[in-house]
Amino acid sequence: MITVLVIKTSSLGDIIHTLPALTDAQTALGDIQFDWLVEESFAEIPAWHPAVRNIIPVAIRRWRKEIVKTIFNGEFKRFKQQLQAQYYDVVIDAQGLLKSAALTYLAQGKSYGLDKLSAREPLAARFYQYPQNIARDQHAVERVRQLFAQSLGYDHHALPVNYNLNISTQTTEGNSRSILFLHGTTWESKHWPEQYWLELAHKVIAQGYKILLPWGNESEYQRALTIQQQCKDNDNVIVLDKMNLNQLAEKIASSDAVIAVDTGLAHLAAALDKPTIAVYGPTSPGLTGTYGKHQIHLQSDRECAPCFKKHCPYSKGAEHPPCYNDIQPARVMTSLTTLLNDH
Repeated sequence: MITVLVIKTSSLGDIIHTLPALTDAQTALGDIQFDWLVEESFAEIPAWHPAVRNIIPVAIRRWRKEIVKTIFNGEFKRFKQQLQAQYYDVVIDAQGLLKSAALTYLAQGKSYGLDKLSAREPLAARFYQYPQNIARDQHAVERVRQLFAQSLGYDHHALPVNYNLNISTQTTEGNSRSILFLHGTTWESKHWPEQYWLELAHKVIAQGYKILLPWGNESEYQRALTIQQQCKDNDNVIVLDKMNLNQLAEKIASSDAVIAVDTGLAHLAAALDKPTIAVYGPTSPGLTGTYGKHQIHLQSDRECAPCFKKHCPYSKGAEHPPCYNDIQPARVMTSLTTLLNDH
C-alpha cells in the first residue's frame, strides 16, 4: 500500500482541480491511499473522492487573525501532532505557495512539489526534496496531473480526466426540469449584471425550466430574492435554503444545467459532469476555467478583457463593467440551448 499526503489547502476551485490526479494515480498504481491537508472550510471536498482515507483540517486563514491565541491555546501544537503522526511514502505539495511548502516541510515523508520555474511563489521550491518542473502554459488540472505522475512514477497521458466524485443525486422540486444559477462570486468585477440574470430567467422559464438560486452570504441572498420577486413567473424561481457544500453539490448534480460566473462552484459543476455555461468578463478560462465535458466558456471580445482586475476602471457611471456588453442574456440562452440539445 502506497500512502500519500496531498497538500492543497485552498481555494475551492484549486482543490477540485486536484481530484483527477488522484483518479489517475489510483488507476495506474492500484494499491494507493491518500490523506489530504486542507483548509477547514473546504474539508468536505476531498471526502468526495473514494481514494481519500483521512482529511487533516488546517486553519491558516483563521490562525492569521488569532496568532497569539492559536499559539497559547495549543491548537497549532495539536495540529502538528496530527500531521506528524504518520510517515508517508510521498508528500505532494500541489499548491506551490510558501504557506503550503512550510506545511510540506513539517510533514513526514519524501517531499515533492513544483520547482522554482513552475511554482507561483518560486521560494517554495526550496522546501522540497524533489522539486518537479511542470510547464506553466497548460490548464491547472493538467499541471497537477503531471505533478502527481512525475512524483509517483507513472504515465498519465492515456488516462481520461476523471474527477470521480461520489455525490448522491436528489430529485429537484416537483420532479421538474431545472437550471441552477451560480450568481455569486468574490470580485466586484466578476458579477454578471443583476438585470441580465432576470432577463435570462424569463427566457429559461419560457423553455419549461425552473430556476434554482443558491446563496452563501447576505448579498447573494438579497440578489436571489430580487431575481425571484421581479420575475413575472416567480413561482418557477426557487430561492434555495442556505446549504453546505455537500448539499449544494447534490443540488447541482440533480439539475439539468448550470449558468455560472467565474466562481469556485462552477468548477464543482464541471467536476460533476454537469452542462455548464461559464461567463468570463474580466477573467479568462484559459488556464483556470471550468474543465471537462459539456462546458461552454463565454468571453468578452473587448480589447481591455481580460484585465484580471477586481474593480473595473471603465465602469464609472455605467451599470456594469462594459466587458459584459458582449455577453448578453440572448447569447447565454443560445449557448444553453445548444449545450442541452448536444447533451
